[in-house]
Amino acid sequence: MSDIISPHWHIEFYAPDEAHMRGITKIYTSEQTKYQKVEVIQSSHYGKCLILDGHIQSAQGDEFIYHENLVHPAMVSCPNPKNVVIIGGGEGATLYEVLRHKTVEKAWMIDIDERVVELCEKYMPEWHRGAFKDKRTKLLFEDGRKFLEKSKVKFDVIIIDIPEPVEEGPAYMLYTEEFYKMVKGKLSENGVVALQSGCSAEKELRCLAAIQTTLRKVFPLVYSWPVNVPSFDIPWSFTMASAQVDPKKLKRDEVNRILKERKVGKTRYYDGETHEGFFFLPKYMRDAFAANKTVIRDDKPLTYQFMGEEKNSL
Repeated sequence: MSDIISPHWHIEFYAPDEAHMRGITKIYTSEQTKYQKVEVIQSSHYGKCLILDGHIQSAQGDEFIYHENLVHPAMVSCPNPKNVVIIGGGEGATLYEVLRHKTVEKAWMIDIDERVVELCEKYMPEWHRGAFKDKRTKLLFEDGRKFLEKSKVKFDVIIIDIPEPVEEGPAYMLYTEEFYKMVKGKLSENGVVALQSGCSAEKELRCLAAIQTTLRKVFPLVYSWPVNVPSFDIPWSFTMASAQVDPKKLKRDEVNRILKERKVGKTRYYDGETHEGFFFLPKYMRDAFAANKTVIRDDKPLTYQFMGEEKNSL
């Protein structure tokens, strides 16, 4: 949940006894869509912010950290990404980062909530930078899982940019073993899937560890890494998986060469040196991944409540 105390503060509640506050100077919009509550505000410190169901999703001041981590490691690891699909991605920044790779011939963006995309396109042009109008873009408003199920296309990269799997949210069935098996079947031979995978704080690793375990039931190559996104107030994580492609084998010079050849242009977070560092995890994360036994399934989905107990046992 969240609350805006006019005209000064946005409060993000993580638990009954913990909340984070952000000074705000403007509320651009606040409305309930068919699927979720969406707010776009002006933060005193981070600039514009997108908030879904009370939790910050993206801030102008550091969105590049989130979106470059989500997109570029997977795109660079894929030898020749031509067909890319994004599940979610309402702000359009994920789409923008994908289209920076000049190998891309077609990019689908599938978001279930058309109203969120409309509001982001209107109020957050700094994120999408015209990507919705790119001739390579195909924007569809439907259930991402159903889209993949019926698609005949083999995708080189699948990017899953959706909220955490809370029970009342629109995304919790896109974290299951059955879904990941279907994703694997929709990838090309050297295809890669990438996703944001939730909080990586030491005491809140249950969701990330369960995602890791579930992906490893489907893909032989799975990597997660922690990232500091300051506006989130908590450490975050990203994960990528593949049946064939091992991003750990890419060295910094090769990563930098690929970025240059594809004319990606200037990045602010990601490059070859950053890429190499993804694979040196803190011990508490490695221990949590090794100890976790939870596999997320359609009949037992993970309904994660941050700083609280999940509805299924972990």
